Amino acid sequence: MKRIIIFMTLTLLLVGCTNNQTKTENLFKGDATTQEDNVKKVGIALVMKTLTNPFFNEMERGARMAEKEFGINLIVKTGAKETSIQQQIAIVDDLIIDKIDAIVIAPGSSTDLIPVLKKAQDAGIVIINIDNRLDTKLCKSFHLENVPFISVDNRIAAYNSAKFIAGKIFASTSALIIEGIRGTDNGDSRKEGAKKAFLENKNIKKIYYETANWKIDEANTVTSKIFTEHPNIGLIFCANDMMALGSIQFLQKNRFENVLVASFDNLKEAQTAIKQGSLQATIDQKPALQGYKGIVYAIKKLRGEKVPLITTIETKLITR
Repeated sequence: MKRIIIFMTLTLLLVGCTNNQTKTENLFKGDATTQEDNVKKVGIALVMKTLTNPFFNEMERGARMAEKEFGINLIVKTGAKETSIQQQIAIVDDLIIDKIDAIVIAPGSSTDLIPVLKKAQDAGIVIINIDNRLDTKLCKSFHLENVPFISVDNRIAAYNSAKFIAGKIFASTSALIIEGIRGTDNGDSRKEGAKKAFLENKNIKKIYYETANWKIDEANTVTSKIFTEHPNIGLIFCANDMMALGSIQFLQKNRFENVLVASFDNLKEAQTAIKQGSLQATIDQKPALQGYKGIVYAIKKLRGEKVPLITTIETKLITR
């Protein structure tokens, strides 16, 4: 009789262990039976620059797809503006206190977020970098290591966008490049790509450079200032669609009808501008896919799986 009782007790213990193991194995599968457990156990934060730019709404949409597919708890945090770097730093600090499992971040600065992200990594939080690349040399000096990066080749994509309008110039003219935040990897790369395209056309005699910090209103003001001083400009490349829309507002209001404009992001508003002829080209860099992959990579790293250190997403030139 004692043997029977001992056997039954061991059997129940083994079943209990097996059930616990199954729950752990199913942690990221996202099926209906484990989704509630996933929400409690796995928290991933998507930290972006702002939601005032529709680009980041698309990025969140992709991340939400991954949330639904894998059954994790997605927390979305943003700054008030794309220049709200200190706010992003404070967000990461709060996530460390909250003991989040992973942070997927599109940093507003390539340098300023590194110390706090190192702090997060030291606390055992998985870090995934999307959109704007963290400065690799500074990461190395802070020992912020093994952070996967997901984005596009900004230099080549900007080159293709600017090349499209440069190829339409057959007489002497000047060009304007409106940059994003200076010192950011994506902003600087787009500037260099557009510069290369413009320099290849010998009819473009002068290139002017100014920053509008990714903002539509600043781009309008910058375009007004530059055109007041240099009204002979025939080409404008803007490092994102929001700034292009700001430039186009100035051009239309002041009847500069023959200026060719190219940009980057493929927002719906940019698609409309292309159809109307006020914008000649933009770049689709698939922000939803970046958001989705960022969450998937975080999940894989939490599982202990390997992911590529660099993932380059293919871009597409969008024209009329």
